[in-house]
Amino acid sequence: MAKKKENTKKYDNPNVVGLHAAIVEQPITETLETNYMPYAMSVIVSRAIPEIDGFKPSHRKLLYTMYRMGLLSGSRTKSANIVGQTMALNPHGDAAIYETMVRLSAGYEALLTPFVDSKGNFGKVFSRDMSYAASRYTEAKLSPICAEIFRDIEKDTVDMVDNYDGRMKEPTLLPTAFPNVLVSANNGIAVGMASMICGFNLNEVCETTINYLRDPGHDIFLTLPAPDFPTGGEIIFDRSEMESIYATGRGSFRVRARWRFIPKENIIEIYEIPYTTTSEAIIDKVAELIKNGKIREINDMRDETDLGGLKLAIDLKRGADPEKLMAKLFRMTTLQDAFPCNFNILVAGNPKVMGVREILDEWCAWRTESIRRRVFFDLSKKKDKLHLLKGLERILLDIDKAIEIIRGTELESEVVPNLMMGFGIDQIQAEFVAEIKLRNINREYILKRTDEIEALEKEIADLSEILGSRRRIKSIIIDELKQINRKYVTPRRSTIVYSDEIEEFEPVDEVEDYPVTLFLSKQGYFKKITAQSLRMSSDQKYKEGDRLSVSFESANGREVLFLTDLQQMYKCRVSDFEDTKASALGAYLPTKLEMDEGESVIAMLDPGDYSKHLLIVFENGKAARIELGAYETKTNRRKLINAYSDKSPAVSVMLIDAEKDVAVSSNDGRTLVFNTAQILPKTTRTTQGVGVMTLKKGRKVIRAEALKDTAIKNTARYRVRTLPAAGALLRPEDREEQQLSLMED
Repeated sequence: MAKKKENTKKYDNPNVVGLHAAIVEQPITETLETNYMPYAMSVIVSRAIPEIDGFKPSHRKLLYTMYRMGLLSGSRTKSANIVGQTMALNPHGDAAIYETMVRLSAGYEALLTPFVDSKGNFGKVFSRDMSYAASRYTEAKLSPICAEIFRDIEKDTVDMVDNYDGRMKEPTLLPTAFPNVLVSANNGIAVGMASMICGFNLNEVCETTINYLRDPGHDIFLTLPAPDFPTGGEIIFDRSEMESIYATGRGSFRVRARWRFIPKENIIEIYEIPYTTTSEAIIDKVAELIKNGKIREINDMRDETDLGGLKLAIDLKRGADPEKLMAKLFRMTTLQDAFPCNFNILVAGNPKVMGVREILDEWCAWRTESIRRRVFFDLSKKKDKLHLLKGLERILLDIDKAIEIIRGTELESEVVPNLMMGFGIDQIQAEFVAEIKLRNINREYILKRTDEIEALEKEIADLSEILGSRRRIKSIIIDELKQINRKYVTPRRSTIVYSDEIEEFEPVDEVEDYPVTLFLSKQGYFKKITAQSLRMSSDQKYKEGDRLSVSFESANGREVLFLTDLQQMYKCRVSDFEDTKASALGAYLPTKLEMDEGESVIAMLDPGDYSKHLLIVFENGKAARIELGAYETKTNRRKLINAYSDKSPAVSVMLIDAEKDVAVSSNDGRTLVFNTAQILPKTTRTTQGVGVMTLKKGRKVIRAEALKDTAIKNTARYRVRTLPAAGALLRPEDREEQQLSLMED
């Protein structure tokens, strides 16, 4: 074996030599495995990600400590006392424990169903600067709903483990009788993953769970229409967005503030804001907008929050339109914000992102096991009691004999064995008989106790049936959820508004309007060039292999529509794009418009006043004529799905403002000419259209364009009076320019 080359480097300082000798090389993979991974898993499993009961370990340790202190009933105690006792389970310092208590408190208003009944200043979730008082000044106890959180915890419904120093036991989960994981909003950042769970209304969650247990195919939206937040606000409901969140556990939806206008005082009062922001952040942003001259309608904005709740007051200038101002503020501040969802939950110690239905499925399975453990606990206790009473029943046959055995036994240690032999009972039964008080050794007492045997046997039979019946356990869960629904009525705080019903005002007065020319290349590069720039240089630059697809004159304040090959339409303002030069490549639309992967633009359109029609010709020989008004929206939506039929790829898209002739060609050399008046317009965007060209098997339409843009001279040969038609073979004299265009393609 070759010797390892010795390090011959000399050191003047002997301490450096000793330090160098202590350094041991270690592969980075081994370092990650032995040091980093345990830390990462500890943060994920033991700190940041909630479990199926809806709690993180810090929440669970705090609430269980309060439960052990008897704070489910009785009066409140100082928060400092609770924090101190919680440190027996949670050794992370009093500040972290108190912050956890604050978030769970009713005073802080971060939860729809708070678990801590608080007294004193606990701050507010909607305020960044309203600090909570120190723990020595505040008091707390458990809220009444915690009775459902700790229901039957003494009956072995959940596993109990040693605390960090092994001196006491604590539960791994809390046996919540309702799906708290959906009711309580929760967020956490772990290592390499995060969790963001929005809250839902307690009654709606219970009702949904009941219906889901009865019918797994239940439409969740019927009973759980949208999330709910303690700060209220308006949830802007988009069915497709919410369906995606419910199905995958990922996505986002918009929430905006609620406000009212007081005409007498010319004031706007904002009284509910999104859960994701604070009143100070809103005021700071509005002040910045006023300072930069982007908002001129406001005289003053102030925070008038008091004991009655949140209130932000905006003094308007004379003549200001409150509707338009609020629309502008929704666009430019966090008065309208997005709530990102990431339903990442620990299930059996493994993080898992789940949709609402999957969460309900996991919770029901877990709750079923908790009920089964509770029933088994009760069954064992009743069997033990029955066993004792069976022994007592034997004594009933001859009480005098039992007394005689006890009196005739010289040693105390022999009393139990003698009773066992005398009556044929086991040691447990004999111990029970031997412990009966002298006053209870009478026929009346024994008869009363033995009368319980029949009732006990019935109860044991019933519990045994429950233990073996999934249907019975499901019925118990449903009954408990119904009781919770009746006992804890929690009205919805966040109202639901539908995105199509919201009128949004475009800031057209803020956009400088001037003439421009728009260019779109085949590969999706877009340019907006001013008239002056175009006069200076008109030679357009494109990437290698790219060329012009369409161009037309427009204005900076107008709208432009982009139609894609995935049946989607993107609606933009020309002002959304920066002015550029002919020598630049321009903006790459798939990136600029955040298109889906693999999606590309097939048409650029100037909608004007939306009075025109859209003609789409498909590969399968059909053509659809759609009123452009079908794409006009009152909202500021940038993306419209299902813009046209997906039954066949689109070959050509053109705007029609007056009837005109169109030439359609197939890949077998045939062409036909028809007038757009032969196709009736439709208001449905996804119409499949009507047959225009009859195609043989394996053939398809490859081109459709206005007749005036083609080289066709003998139009009578190709014109058809009725549709569909096969068309005629294109003659050489009518195809010269088309062949050139084919070569260019």
